[in-house]
Amino acid sequence: MKEAVIFGAGNIGRGFIGQLYSESGYRVTFVDVDQPLLDAINARGEYTIRLVTNERSEEVRVGPVRALHAGNVDEVAAVVSRAEIGATAVGANALKFVAPNLAGGIARRAAAGNTQPLHLVICENLKGAAAIVRNMVNDLLPAEAQPFMQAHVGFVDTVIARMVPPPTPEMRVHDPSLIVVEPYKQLPVDRNGFIGEPPAVTGMTPFAPFSFFTERKLYIHNAGHAVLAYLGYRRGCEYGYDALADEDIYFQVRGAMEESALALARKYRPPQGQLLANIDDLLRRFENRALGDTVLRLGRDPIRKLGRTDRLVGAALNALAEGVEPVHLVAGIAAALRFNHPADPLAAELQAKLHGYGLARTLGEVCELSAGEPLFERVLAAYR
Repeated sequence: MKEAVIFGAGNIGRGFIGQLYSESGYRVTFVDVDQPLLDAINARGEYTIRLVTNERSEEVRVGPVRALHAGNVDEVAAVVSRAEIGATAVGANALKFVAPNLAGGIARRAAAGNTQPLHLVICENLKGAAAIVRNMVNDLLPAEAQPFMQAHVGFVDTVIARMVPPPTPEMRVHDPSLIVVEPYKQLPVDRNGFIGEPPAVTGMTPFAPFSFFTERKLYIHNAGHAVLAYLGYRRGCEYGYDALADEDIYFQVRGAMEESALALARKYRPPQGQLLANIDDLLRRFENRALGDTVLRLGRDPIRKLGRTDRLVGAALNALAEGVEPVHLVAGIAAALRFNHPADPLAAELQAKLHGYGLARTLGEVCELSAGEPLFERVLAAYR
């Protein structure tokens, strides 16, 4: 069979990419460090994903698959040297541990003279993730293998829109490999990241220029989730779907998403109605009670989510740049600054900055907004 290798057997690796690759005729090898999970996958050579909506639940078997511990560097390198397609889904902070294994496999691939393209889809919540991983791997390769990688290995950006909640402790006890996901199965990827023609993969659609999809995901999908979380927290909601059932919150969330959509429509000129249809679809998916998405999960780490280029401040700046007044996005930013969930230490850190430094300095440090900027003044007024 065709071979695929996926670094990270967690929510996205196992709950999304593994399914797509398997359905496309690849035998998938996962590389991870979670030994109970690896053992569960290897015991059966397959695993189960449960597709859930508010109306139904369906179990799908994914296989054939196997799993390797990331510390088994020789076997991992051997799989990378043979694979036709791969992915990383480990989280941005763990990429430094993946890069040596990728470099070892690509060096072995070069030594064996395997000139078949290897396409690596980088599924990380990190701007410019493909270029970052390519540079990390290149720095670890022997000089003689670097031209080989440039010619035969593609690093491909993507945006992940499937919602996959973390498995519960009860699920882990019952079956460490089981994962619950929504049925949504679209994977847009950067056409320019491939070497030659992109392979045919279920749900995967190459696009160029890809920045439209990156911004659509961050400034509509992620921004909508963030506004939902922060306004929901202010109302005492535990779950995102509870917050969305509040009519006031619903219209503010939709308003924030529509502000971003109008800005993106002016910037990229997509087909008429496409972005509004995307918002309608997202709001339906946000209502999925079976996923159990909490306000805490959607809102945690407000310091990162308030970054200048991230989902809220970035979306508001993008709107202003396109002549769109970001009323609802600014309300979301102000609510994010008041997010103080007791289970999120980074929320407590943000509150400590606000109490210690004051609002103006915190906006400078966290959001990189300067006094006098139009957005700075709008956030200041909304917060107060």
